[in-house]
Amino acid sequence: MNLLTIHKTLSEDVARLSFAEPVHYVYNPLDYAWAPLAEYLIRYGKGKKAVLFVGMNPGPFGMAQTGIPFGDCTMVREWLQIAKPVGHPQREHPKRPILGLDCPRREVSGTRLWGWAKERWGTPERFFTPCFVYNFCPLIFLEESGRNRTPDKLPVLEKQPLLEVCNQALRRIVETLAPAYVMGVGGFAENQATEALAGLDHLTIGRIPHPSPANPAANRGWAQATEAALRDQGLDRLLGLSA
Repeated sequence: MNLLTIHKTLSEDVARLSFAEPVHYVYNPLDYAWAPLAEYLIRYGKGKKAVLFVGMNPGPFGMAQTGIPFGDCTMVREWLQIAKPVGHPQREHPKRPILGLDCPRREVSGTRLWGWAKERWGTPERFFTPCFVYNFCPLIFLEESGRNRTPDKLPVLEKQPLLEVCNQALRRIVETLAPAYVMGVGGFAENQATEALAGLDHLTIGRIPHPSPANPAANRGWAQATEAALRDQGLDRLLGLSA
């Protein structure tokens, strides 16, 4: 499978799932934000990758707006150079409208992750030669208040079918890109990668800190902590972090 087919299949699979209270709205950016996501996959997902970074799920001001993992709108427009139109979910929370690339609010996680890539590699082409960034779960869950509910907080009967289709998609992504390393962005992603990719030879699974402001350690210098974690796991030469 290629990356476009994997994402289309995942989008169809998660569309069959249902979620109850306290979840009131479910956004699937693989559907309504397909145009920028497809450009991201085509432009930057070419060839094999050495390192695959895996996040948890979309943030309300990142991938939910742009379709791109950690997709802070400014970084997507100005660094990734993607500016495709974005549609709308079937049901949209009035407090969490989808404004696409025109969303004025920054996503801190995306600003940190892509800002680090820009600082370290300079151009997207240089970063994406060894690396790719993917989100394990494509859905964002919103409570009636507009509060974001992460996948790990779903009840087991809803979470398990979701994890199964997401595990399958991640395995296909890894089989396609053939990375030597899969780095979970935070503990949830690392744990799911460990489960989804069990039995694949010559694959090392690790973790970098999550760049969310909800992670106190990330607020004390996320880029430095991330590079320290990558060095500790032996990726410094592979990613040129010794320079």
